Amino acid sequence: METQQKTFSDIIAGDTPVLVDFFAEWCGPCKMMKPVLHELKAMTGDKATILKVDVDKSPDIAAQYGIQAVPTLILFKKGNVQWRQSGVVPANQLHRIISQYQE
Repeated sequence: METQQKTFSDIIAGDTPVLVDFFAEWCGPCKMMKPVLHELKAMTGDKATILKVDVDKSPDIAAQYGIQAVPTLILFKKGNVQWRQSGVVPANQLHRIISQYQE
């Protein structure tokens, strides 16, 4: 079975909300987001996609969205930015935000 690698653009273009965590390995607050995102995934299940983008490994994507600080969280739906915030955000707050964009 052939699996096609989806590009970042393909992933964020879907109808499902996509929360992107722009992070860096060396960033302390970014490490604090990991358990938050696991908790969030448990809350949202298949109703949202959570994607992590390492700004050092994907500088083009980071530049495209003007990422100045990490972590920066951006919520996309159908390729459009719906919400963004820098810093650590609690899972329940992220869940409320994502819920606003679910169909």
